[in-house]
Amino acid sequence: MNEQRDITINGASYYTARFGAQHAPALLLLHGFTGSGNNWVDHIALFSKQFSVITVDILGHGRSASPPDPNRYTMPHVAADLIALLDAWQIEQTALLGYSMGGRLALYLACHHPYRFSHLILESSSPGLAGAEARAERRQNDEALADWIEANGIEAFVGRWEALPLWASQQQLGTEARQRLRRQRRQNNPVGLANSLRGMGTGAQPSLWPQLPALTQPTLLIVGELDTKFVAINQQMEKQLANGRLHIIPQAGHMTHLERPSAFQAVVTKFLA
Repeated sequence: MNEQRDITINGASYYTARFGAQHAPALLLLHGFTGSGNNWVDHIALFSKQFSVITVDILGHGRSASPPDPNRYTMPHVAADLIALLDAWQIEQTALLGYSMGGRLALYLACHHPYRFSHLILESSSPGLAGAEARAERRQNDEALADWIEANGIEAFVGRWEALPLWASQQQLGTEARQRLRRQRRQNNPVGLANSLRGMGTGAQPSLWPQLPALTQPTLLIVGELDTKFVAINQQMEKQLANGRLHIIPQAGHMTHLERPSAFQAVVTKFLA
């Protein structure tokens, strides 16, 4: 079964899709900032052989709504939307895989709605910033970037975003892969991206570090070895998780599912087997 739907949840339209057998175990995939459900396209064929795969364009991204109120994008609101989305698909429990921003959202979901999620996979993610001062500084930076996006538009922002050192490892990708990613990023709404930063950026989200020891789901942390900042963060996360383990993918940076897709698929399918 392949089905695409626009589902209105709490007044906002979400674009979502489902792949694979309806009665197979479910797997919800959450993309990162500037992304969309299309970021998982190279993995759908494999994952849907074993799972009923759900993709969604997170609020402010892709073909989902971009409300003008930044408060609509806070993590509690968006998490509530995703629980309602699972209800709309009649999914009682699912495995959950989130990348970067989607991983922070996935961790929030697992902490606050633990019985809805059987397994948790966090790719290049974090529990947020532990200190109030660090969060305040990051909120200022996110607000400044949000203002810049609205003032300069999506084309200029994508150029600025892709120049960040975080993406240096993507130079190893072919031209076609990089162009496809750029086209996807340019399809976003600048209002949606700006408000996503204001409402659900790393500075705005609550710190989830104190909640890690209480997580009981089997949890897999995935990072690329070239992404040294997130390797260090995830090493600390692994120490806090009672049922977690860390897998470092060689020769990959932040976006391991794009840079080393075969290695990424192998570790995910083994963990969920």
